Amino acid sequence: MTMVPARCQGSPCAMLPLALLLLLGCSVALCLGQNDTEPIVLEGKCLVVCDSNPSSDGAVTSSLGISVRSAGAKVAFSAVRGTNHEPSEMSNTSMTIYFDQVLVNIGNHFDLKASVFQAPRRGIYSFSFHVVKVYNRQTIQVNLMQNDYPVISAFAGDQDVTREAASNGVLLMVERDDRVSLKLERGTLMGGWKYSTFSGFLVFPL
Repeated sequence: MTMVPARCQGSPCAMLPLALLLLLGCSVALCLGQNDTEPIVLEGKCLVVCDSNPSSDGAVTSSLGISVRSAGAKVAFSAVRGTNHEPSEMSNTSMTIYFDQVLVNIGNHFDLKASVFQAPRRGIYSFSFHVVKVYNRQTIQVNLMQNDYPVISAFAGDQDVTREAASNGVLLMVERDDRVSLKLERGTLMGGWKYSTFSGFLVFPL
């Protein structure tokens, strides 16, 4: 079912042709902004944003200031370490924790080679990690990095077990193009980190 705006007084939404909605094949709820600078976006099969100052975020924007974009564009990733082999990149100064397999990469925003997630849009994201140290008596500290800043940490330091994991999770406000990765802040991962995981997904856009 296609819905047209009951009220969009003085906004460009009032000029959105019904034929355009039908062409998009969308069930759409249109918006009534409180003012010229505060659009209201309602989720459906499509998002129609009534904004006199639309931003460029991958949406199709008309000269009327109407942005139409798919609401089904989901973002999620999950990477795993499948081997214990320690790559030479672990000797670099960034101490990024690298992964070698992607289980999920909806939207292709996780760069496996760099092991970095880059946010495609502003929103609230959920991240979690589970970094395993193997046959290693050193205490390790793993930081979740947002750009160059540590957000949360996790520790693993039991010397009497062959495998132990540093695990944590968080909800974050993330801006478009922010980069999120894992950094080894303390200790070493000699012997590898097989079975370690790093996952994240967009909870909702802002």
